[in-house]
Amino acid sequence: MKEIKISDIKGFRIGHAQSIPGGTGCTAIICDKGAVAGMDVRGGSPASRESELLRPVNTVDKVHCVMLSGGSAYGLAAGDGAMKYLEEKGIGFDVTCGVVPIVVGASLFDLWVGDFKCRPDSAMGYEACKSSEKNEEPEQGNAGAGTGAAIGKLLGEKYAMKSGIGIYAAQIGKIQCGAIVAVNALGDVFDYDSHKQIAGMLNKDKNGLSSTQETLYEYIERDINLYAESINTTLGCIITNARLTKSECTKIAQAAHDGFAQTIRPVHTSVDGDTIFLASAGDVEVYPDSLSAMATEVIARAVNNAVRNARSAYGLTAACDLK
Repeated sequence: MKEIKISDIKGFRIGHAQSIPGGTGCTAIICDKGAVAGMDVRGGSPASRESELLRPVNTVDKVHCVMLSGGSAYGLAAGDGAMKYLEEKGIGFDVTCGVVPIVVGASLFDLWVGDFKCRPDSAMGYEACKSSEKNEEPEQGNAGAGTGAAIGKLLGEKYAMKSGIGIYAAQIGKIQCGAIVAVNALGDVFDYDSHKQIAGMLNKDKNGLSSTQETLYEYIERDINLYAESINTTLGCIITNARLTKSECTKIAQAAHDGFAQTIRPVHTSVDGDTIFLASAGDVEVYPDSLSAMATEVIARAVNNAVRNARSAYGLTAACDLK
């Protein structure tokens, strides 16, 4: 498996928009010709748009945009901007009297950094779509849906660290597969190769790392309200040039959550809305189980890139500044 640029995967455009002072943003993954798509939610606190449409038994089989955003449930409004952008270009599901763009999406919780009143809206979603026209390799770290992302939040912002958005793409033979992940987790992040913790909850002196999992064990017989300290959600979107059905997209999205599990601990908690989309816009034959393994790895490596490319902000230390 060789690493490639995610912009090498044809049929997709990726754009960011963000408010740095506001501490939030959104990321649009556009597919002008439509992409067969599926999704899987494993966290207990999701905020999502058009998720029911992606069930394999339902009629519409292609989406035109996946919108990842901050802003919690407020941020779902960014999808309206994508609807406007796509309709202007005549892109969408043909209903004879016009088109209805199919925009799916999910939002993470970043309202506690920056400005609580600043959330991704229709204008920011439109801006992200316009940004995708540059066809450039998307920025990683403090950009798009990762602008206000943080990790290691079990004990609140005092001991949390800055995270962001990460990207990784690879190719095996003719098959290309890439992932965009905004890492905003209750848990800590571990290196995919060495399995060592690279970021997460800080220790009491804030000069090193502590273990969220071990700290959770200390609360096992106590009644605590995690919502009082932290709401989270890690969002991912996998894109590929392989030809897949809706059912196959859904199954591979399910399997790709293993990439979260290998790099984020704990993951899929009651206060995470962890969600993965998969969009297929190609015609290359593939063995789905092989692609599942590939998708799992690109998701995991994108998680690591989100942490490694993040910069300290909003009073939160990034891994690059942790001595």
